[in-house]
Amino acid sequence: MDFLSDFFVRFVAQLQSPTLGFLIGGMIVAALGSELVIPDPVYQFIVFMLLMKVGLTGGQEIRNANLVEMLLPAAFAVILGILIVFIGRYTLCKLPYVKTEDGIATAGLFGAVSGSTFAAALTLLETQNIPYEAWSAALYPFMDIPALVTAIVLASIHTTKQEERLNKQRAIAGDYPSEQRSSEDKRVKIWPIVKESLQGSALTALLLGLALGLLTQPESVYKTFYDPLFRGLLSVLMLIMGMEATARIGELRKVAQWYTVYAVVAPLLHGLLAFGLGMIAHYTTGFSLGGVVVLAVMAASSSDISGPPTLRAGIPSANPSAYIGASTAVGTPVAIALGIPLYIGLAQALGGG
Repeated sequence: MDFLSDFFVRFVAQLQSPTLGFLIGGMIVAALGSELVIPDPVYQFIVFMLLMKVGLTGGQEIRNANLVEMLLPAAFAVILGILIVFIGRYTLCKLPYVKTEDGIATAGLFGAVSGSTFAAALTLLETQNIPYEAWSAALYPFMDIPALVTAIVLASIHTTKQEERLNKQRAIAGDYPSEQRSSEDKRVKIWPIVKESLQGSALTALLLGLALGLLTQPESVYKTFYDPLFRGLLSVLMLIMGMEATARIGELRKVAQWYTVYAVVAPLLHGLLAFGLGMIAHYTTGFSLGGVVVLAVMAASSSDISGPPTLRAGIPSANPSAYIGASTAVGTPVAIALGIPLYIGLAQALGGG
């Protein structure tokens, strides 16, 4: 009981953080019909600044890190990105009124990583003085890219099987299709998917920051520019995301209600699964409890920047209202408002700090 009461107190304390307050404030302002608008270029600049800061921090730490210690968390990140998509493929896609392509795209978005949720978690960890490996920022692409690639491959396999089934039905009916795709055309090309993911604005900013932090000496510009602005910019980003979440609720109403159920349950389950794997790394390699929280938050988050355009191009038959609505309107608020406090509370209770 002491563990549960201690965890509950810490969980409630996390809900009172200013970061979450700005998110909830944005949702309330939008729900009240306010005409407050923050231009999209401002949003893109804020995301770029936050991820550059995270990347610079990680790059500087990687220079002095033991790369062997990174292997197990990186492997778990890859496994989680792929596993989350398969979980969605065989749960969400099996529910009534859920189109398979839409379900796979939604699972892909939830398997990928949200840069803004990731940045919010790091800020809260620093606020609570919970140590974590700064190189954990490098785990981002290890989860993000495999999830998007897996989703697009699964959707392509499903589409191919559908076409083959349709062709068989036409052949039985005596209506032979005039053109059929060759086996070469049916192959899913992995590299274009990876390339498009790497070219996404969020991942580009993060990888650029990692490279600069690793290969240059950015300490002066980091301390005088990126670090002081981080929390202020993050609060504005949370406000924007809260407003965006409320706006997307209308889109989510157009599709099956099962997306809402999935978007509430999946982030918490994905995060707990990642937390469990992170604890294995904690006990075997000394991976910090803060690092475990980072891994859990990445798994709980759903991509809000690089994922949607990648999936639009890779799974054009999927309905963006389904996967973007589920992610932005429900998944992201759940991951930030419930997931982050949950995993930090668990880490603090387990660590006794």
